[in-house]
Amino acid sequence: MGDAPDLDDYPVRSTDKLRYCDTDRQGHINNAVFSTFLETGRVDMLYGGDDSVARPGANFVIARLELDFLAEGKWPGSVEIGSAVERIGRSSLTLDQLICQAGTPIARARTVIVLMNDETRKSQPLSEEALAKLGCFMKAATRA
Repeated sequence: MGDAPDLDDYPVRSTDKLRYCDTDRQGHINNAVFSTFLETGRVDMLYGGDDSVARPGANFVIARLELDFLAEGKWPGSVEIGSAVERIGRSSLTLDQLICQAGTPIARARTVIVLMNDETRKSQPLSEEALAKLGCFMKAATRA
């Protein structure tokens, strides 16, 4: 995932409050909870706002998730999730997401998600509207 992450590079920002139950025996955020933080960012990007990127009858599913832990996260507090589109395919897209606590990057993920038709359970091409919306969520350096 390359260069040093900077939350300012991510066009979509989300926040999650940490709960005591998010911690493990060592007192830091449990590794399983990071997937929930990433979901918050994906949902805000794909389903937030006035309308969804997916058309009725289709939803996004995860095909691959790569997660790098960069530093410990501790309770209490909150995390900020930065989300950006890294690549757009015919029926899939790759997201780059960064999770920070108090300005410090604590995890970074690359997620491949596929638009799946609810009825056929097969991939479905992204619409022109979806492609336009997703293009707005790319990192500034990638859009140029």
